[in-house]
Amino acid sequence: MKTKVAVIGAGHLGRIHARLLSELPNAELTAIVDPIESARESVAEECGTRSEASVASIYDEIDAAIVAAPTELHHQLGVDLLSRGIHVLMEKPLAITESEADHLVDVAENHDCILQVGHVERFNPAYAAVEEKLVEPKYVESRRMGSFTFRSLGVGVVLDLMIHDIDLILQLVRSDVVDVQALGTSVLTEHEDMAQARLTFRNGCVANLMASRVAIRAERTMSVYCPTAYAGIDFAKRNVELVTPNDRIVDREFNAADVPHEDRGDFCKNAIHSLMRYEELTAEECNPLQDEQRDFLTAVRTGQLPQVTGAHGRDAVAVASRVCDAIAAHQWNGSATGPVGPFAMPGPTILQTPAIFEAAREQRKAG
Repeated sequence: MKTKVAVIGAGHLGRIHARLLSELPNAELTAIVDPIESARESVAEECGTRSEASVASIYDEIDAAIVAAPTELHHQLGVDLLSRGIHVLMEKPLAITESEADHLVDVAENHDCILQVGHVERFNPAYAAVEEKLVEPKYVESRRMGSFTFRSLGVGVVLDLMIHDIDLILQLVRSDVVDVQALGTSVLTEHEDMAQARLTFRNGCVANLMASRVAIRAERTMSVYCPTAYAGIDFAKRNVELVTPNDRIVDREFNAADVPHEDRGDFCKNAIHSLMRYEELTAEECNPLQDEQRDFLTAVRTGQLPQVTGAHGRDAVAVASRVCDAIAAHQWNGSATGPVGPFAMPGPTILQTPAIFEAAREQRKAG
């Protein structure tokens, strides 16, 4: 029996979701839902299904929904669907605030529904090829850069792009974040368009993340340093450079200073390869977004947890919120009364309090 699924949102990503879902043999694309008639009709015609202005008209006709609507609508749409027993694949981020994300997780649990979050890089074959080799990372560096697209204008680059890497790093490190430092600046929108963050974990790992949606050149890369391996992952090219040192390096039994001067030229050309193994891993061709959909359909059919659960999505939003708070509090000239935050506005003349940070969160939520 096919799972009856609606795609909510007929924008760029909704169109892709609809097209890929229509190709899966165990899914029935029941409808495209969007308040903009021209958008929903166009996608519905392309995918051979019908269109609806509101999901309320098809609650009784669907088993599940893929929500690709603007982020500010995620919470309300998710609650409406999950509270009716409809399984949800929510595009990232799960919600704008941690409290909204928490609520969605609770509603899903209370109604015994699958809540999956669209952190699609988990399904990237380059990441999948190397994930199990990355044990106890100690330092991670990520760069996620893209050109301006006029999409996701309701949130900043942290919730738009950086959250992909936040999710991946949380999955790899598996430790609590104990400190967050960040700065960011607005360029074209009412939110930060460029951001840099430094996360420190309880287990000692440090991660530096950079994201921009106003970049000249696109880049989606991550470098992961572990006690027994290094991996350079290119998510766009879907390849991995993996370096694995041998036991002499791992056990600190080798010291380059001990190599005689007359042997160092040969060592640099040849011998170093006996101490470290270099591999280039090329991942198999696949469509990560469609694999994400397959994972969702399997979870709906069997009840097993999807690869990216609502709890994972909530944890990523929680860290992203801390990054946004740090960006809002960043003092550009080191003075509390100088320029502060992504707009470099004059800072308050009194000490910032938790209430001020809460006001900043509400302003982000309001867009």
